Amino acid sequence: MSDDLIPIRPSALADAGRPLGIRIAAMARRLAELFRQVASGADASQRVDFLEEIARQYQDDAAHSVTATGTDAVIRLADAFALTGVDLDLLVLGGLPEEHEGFCDVLRALHPRAEPRATTALAARLLTRSLGERRALGDTLANGPLMHSGLLIATADSPFPERSLVVAESLWPLLRGFDIWPPALDVIPGDSVPVIASAWFESPDAEAARKMLTSATPITVLVLAEHEDVALDWGLALGRHAGVATTALAWPLTPSRDAARLMRVHLAARGTVPVLRVQAPDDTQVATFPVGDFPGPLIVCARAGFAPVRGARPVYPLPVEKLRAVERRRLWNDVLPEMGDESAVLAARYALEPRLAAEVALDVKTRARITDVAARLDDVADSVRVRSAVPLASGVALVRPRAAWHNLVLRPQRLDQLKEAVARLDGQARVLDRWKFLEGRPGARGVRMLFVGPPGTGKTLSAEVIASALGRDLLVADVSRLISKWIGDTPKNLARVFDMAERSTSVILFDEADALFGKRTEVSDAHDRYANLETAYLLSRLERFDGLAILATNLRQNIDTAFLRRLEFIVDFEEPGPVERERLWAAHVPDRRLLANGVNLEELAAAYPVTGALIRNAAVAAAFLAASEHSLITRRHLARALRREYEKAGRAFPGELPDAAAADRTH
Repeated sequence: MSDDLIPIRPSALADAGRPLGIRIAAMARRLAELFRQVASGADASQRVDFLEEIARQYQDDAAHSVTATGTDAVIRLADAFALTGVDLDLLVLGGLPEEHEGFCDVLRALHPRAEPRATTALAARLLTRSLGERRALGDTLANGPLMHSGLLIATADSPFPERSLVVAESLWPLLRGFDIWPPALDVIPGDSVPVIASAWFESPDAEAARKMLTSATPITVLVLAEHEDVALDWGLALGRHAGVATTALAWPLTPSRDAARLMRVHLAARGTVPVLRVQAPDDTQVATFPVGDFPGPLIVCARAGFAPVRGARPVYPLPVEKLRAVERRRLWNDVLPEMGDESAVLAARYALEPRLAAEVALDVKTRARITDVAARLDDVADSVRVRSAVPLASGVALVRPRAAWHNLVLRPQRLDQLKEAVARLDGQARVLDRWKFLEGRPGARGVRMLFVGPPGTGKTLSAEVIASALGRDLLVADVSRLISKWIGDTPKNLARVFDMAERSTSVILFDEADALFGKRTEVSDAHDRYANLETAYLLSRLERFDGLAILATNLRQNIDTAFLRRLEFIVDFEEPGPVERERLWAAHVPDRRLLANGVNLEELAAAYPVTGALIRNAAVAAAFLAASEHSLITRRHLARALRREYEKAGRAFPGELPDAAAADRTH
């Protein structure tokens, strides 16, 4: 063998528990011996002195706490990737430049291109003493677990003996006790998720997943929920329930090879189970997901119906169950104990996931502390509105409710029906949970209403008032934009609307609903068949909806009877009578002092049988007419405005009141 090789032979399998500082000291002594043999002069002498001094310091500091942390990580890496003693020595050699600037100077002096790195040739000089060992080391560098796992990289920009050895990004600081992540990994903080108390964790499926996570078996537990963010929270909670440390990452569908390696390396060094949140694409259900060689169990969190896993690695699907009302009440009690008396109402109104509930509680508590005002239901509603905001789907408008019960002018029995719908949502804890009505039925917590009546009779306003009473936003679905001429697109559009409403706990209003919920027809061609399939999908999705859905139509007879059977409330909005019309006129004239002498609202209500919308339009138009003449609102102004509303509605105008002109002249 060549005489320039250092006669130091590492053991075939190193003790992985050997402190990292001891390994660094040993490598420094080998470098010092090499300099004595191959270099001379003042610079070589200074480098030898540095190497011997640094070896002594690391030897003495071997019991330091930071060193112990690194030792744990090294043990985990050696176990996960079956590393030998030579592998660990190579890892230390590659990490020396990141350990101390003095090592950079030493390695630069030995590098053919003056880089502050160790080369494969230098590794051979330090770690082998025969040609056979040198060949074995070359095989380790080319095909061993270090390179295969990405723990160590040999740059490919030069001949093999001159390639530089580089430790995986951010790994060396981690081995030295610093919790640093490479920028390529998008780590998600998991400490904001409150403890989830759910019977789901005791189910046989969840218990099987717990056993898988505590084993060393390479298996993927696929947690599925209505949204990947929800699945992530439950995946983290599952890891907590199993007693394993977890790390949450936002993971792309097609991660690069380098990103996959970094994930495996860093999580193996930390000894944590990865919890990967994978977002489903809009256009395909196929993805490349290279995690097949991850050394241990992992949790993948995705949307239900989407399976982002491929390859031979075993997969265990685990659908998430929604929190029951009693569990939601316990959750609100935990995150917002200041409103414990309102926990039942909060649980009924806001079926939020734990992370979102905790964020809402933080908003409410901070607001109460700063303003020194006790937390209120309105504060929760404001925070839910902001926190649960989701991108609006095409064809959906978001309405922030402003109207209240006193803004509604309806017949008493109709008003009672609307208030009963609100009470049905607020009373679910007693009826559904305590008394066990509709137990196990999908969509049992949903309320479906049909508003029937001519235009302008208050259907949209009533929907806004109900949403306001529940502390929720109102999503108004534009049916004309939801219906697509392309087969299959309409159900997708509707699915997005329902999902959006459930995530944001909003009330849905489908105006002109007969266009969507119309009667099914005889099948004469493919379009009829798909139209009927769309109606069938709507029936199923509406029945499973756990929120408040309102269908509004002018023509009740056009609604499919299958929908009518699934409705909890059908509210008829008749045109207002004289008493209601007088109240409507009064509601739309903010100050009676704006009316001229001779204007009698009772008389107007009796003479003109119009809806509330026309009354509102006429009142505003008459006010502008009066403003242009710098006068009060007269009977003439009101009659002129009403004539225009009748013309717009295509109805015959009854005529002005007989004494309207005379009353105006008198004024």
